[in-house]
Amino acid sequence: MTNRPNLSHGRGYLAIPGPSVMPDAVLQAMHRAAPNIYEGELVDMMPSVMADLKRVARTKHYAAIYIGNGHAAWEAALSNVISAGDHVLVPATGRFGHGWGEMAAALGAQTQVIDFGKSAPMDMDVIAQALAEDKDHRIKAVLAVHVDTSSSVLNNIKGIREALDALDHPALLMADCIASLGCDRFEMDDWGVDVMVTGCQKGLMVPPGCSFVFFNDRAQAVREAMPRVSSYWDWTPRSTATEFWQYWCGTAPTHHIYGLRVALDMIHDEGIEQVWARHGVLARAIWAACDAWSAGGDLRLNITDPALRSTAVTALRLGGADGTRLRNWVEQELGLTLGIGLGMAEPTDPARDAYFRLGHMGHVNGQMIMGLLGGMQAGMSALGIAHGRGALDAAAEVIGGA
Repeated sequence: MTNRPNLSHGRGYLAIPGPSVMPDAVLQAMHRAAPNIYEGELVDMMPSVMADLKRVARTKHYAAIYIGNGHAAWEAALSNVISAGDHVLVPATGRFGHGWGEMAAALGAQTQVIDFGKSAPMDMDVIAQALAEDKDHRIKAVLAVHVDTSSSVLNNIKGIREALDALDHPALLMADCIASLGCDRFEMDDWGVDVMVTGCQKGLMVPPGCSFVFFNDRAQAVREAMPRVSSYWDWTPRSTATEFWQYWCGTAPTHHIYGLRVALDMIHDEGIEQVWARHGVLARAIWAACDAWSAGGDLRLNITDPALRSTAVTALRLGGADGTRLRNWVEQELGLTLGIGLGMAEPTDPARDAYFRLGHMGHVNGQMIMGLLGGMQAGMSALGIAHGRGALDAAAEVIGGA
């Protein structure tokens, strides 16, 4: 009897919900010597980079860019419009909703958290009630995560604006689109979002290291009334830069800009509507396979209603420790890396090993998703994890019928 060969050699597939798969063209654009940061190509491209970022965000207003991750964008956004003692409303549907609220509290804000759990979206009636009870308009902002990466729920950001407008409530609507921008449909201006934050490492397909804050005139008016904003977090000079260094408050992340320029070209060449449509088809293929597996085993999608699921990330649960067992097997044996079940159970809770996530954001296509699903099915078969049949056929029908 021969030993089973290891099938992980070759190009690996990182199917976690960020960092996402990086296009070769982006990596090649970044693979160069350090450029001149005082004049020339890099300096000349910045106005177009900023304009094309705003096209992805669907806004005609302002954008500021920071060297930092999504947490940096959280703090930057808050620092420009929230003072110590201000009240913020935080409707949370997973770890990252709570995280943004914790960031606000650490900056001295008074946070009112509405916890909708980890498997359901925000309830607009509950949010509207909280706003209606705020007779004195003490709430200065609503911090809403569009897609919580931990739970994979897709929230109704437009509905929050409708609730605010119906009550004539002046609070700013602030949206976290770190997981969703460039994947799930998002319309900043049309939905009435005042401030939006995102990062470069998911739908924008650039290695981690940059984050972005988009804002409108209402938010800028609040910024102008702030008693103090640190010179580093201040979005005003970054969004109105006339000199290259002003975009960054110092030295730029030069190679990220080259990569971002190529990534934005890829998005706009495909067309943002087509980008959203592609993510939708690939997500539905994954869900179809999961439904088939669920029919004969313990696999469960965290969000039951497809209309409430993100097309960028899918959170799943298997029985016992099978989520971790499956993740370990496909990585070690196939070179396929699935995401951990972040924030779905406490670290000391054995149930944490039941959860895992699939990232299907950014630079992904049909054959990659079919390979992802085939790898998962191979792992369940090898490990003796019960599962229904016909999953790959179901996924293929979705992709083939698109």
